[in-house]
Amino acid sequence: MNNIVSNEKMKAAVYYKYGSPDVVSIAETEKPAPKAGEVLVQIKAASVNAYDWRLMRATPFFTRFLSGLFKPRNNILGADISGIVAAVGNGAMKFKPGDEVFGCLESCGKGGLASGGFAEYVCAKETVLATKSPMLSFEEAAGLPMAAVTALQGLRDDGQLEQGQSVLINGASGGVGLFAVQIAKALGAEVVAVCSTGSVELVRSLGADTVFDYTKEDFAKDGWKYDIILDVAATLSVKGYRLALKPNGKAVVVGFNTIGHMVSVSLAGKRDGKKIAILAANNRNADDLLELNNLAESGKLKTVIDSSYSLDETAKALHRAESGHPKGKVVIKP
Repeated sequence: MNNIVSNEKMKAAVYYKYGSPDVVSIAETEKPAPKAGEVLVQIKAASVNAYDWRLMRATPFFTRFLSGLFKPRNNILGADISGIVAAVGNGAMKFKPGDEVFGCLESCGKGGLASGGFAEYVCAKETVLATKSPMLSFEEAAGLPMAAVTALQGLRDDGQLEQGQSVLINGASGGVGLFAVQIAKALGAEVVAVCSTGSVELVRSLGADTVFDYTKEDFAKDGWKYDIILDVAATLSVKGYRLALKPNGKAVVVGFNTIGHMVSVSLAGKRDGKKIAILAANNRNADDLLELNNLAESGKLKTVIDSSYSLDETAKALHRAESGHPKGKVVIKP
């Protein structure tokens, strides 16, 4: 039952207009109380995704139709969290106070997109959370939901990866890419990864069989063919995908850098047995979170932490995630 006293306050990183990380400030806000089917989580760690800074900047523009046309509907960023259940709402049966959980949030009570994690507390539907493995730190668990679930669904579901197949991961040193290398290896694939010079050894240490340094080698023109391409960097053209795929191969595009690229990939479809599609991941999938837990417990998956910041340093964390070329996850600890 709800045992939170109204008018309690908490600290949160807030933003009231779109722009650079400089629009984010620290303020006291109302501490939320769980509604029916929700739990209140005391946040121990939250991780930054490209999703967060794109939402902060309202880039691309059409995100405003979901997040607020002229200003953000939800004023606290942050989708990925881990923490301790502090209270439960009516009808919430999955967790009890004291349980350690992690997950990807839904919208924070005002519609719009997932948010609310860059704060001391947040309410979440219990259906989007999973029990955190004791083998994972809160920081490691907070890094998993959006990035690792995206990698898992892109390879397993959209790519339909089978043991022994070859996988090209373009953009292997970012949040999704580092998880994708490990998950593809855990699923029995031959993994070819593409990253920059400074990340080659890290990516190789996570299990990649071959690593291309894109600053020195043009992996798209080397004549290699792949069963699956997971394009996190979104730098290949539709023609490039088709040239690099084996017959009946699949290209799964995680993101896009321009509207033109998004449109061309969306229209590519399937031709000559080769399928090209944009991944639409369901990051609020508790079953997949548990599968990631299992992979972590078996030693097949780890969260690479690039840097850690306090809640007061949220703007710095967003700067690092957006323009600092982090090697792994940027984490915020309230």
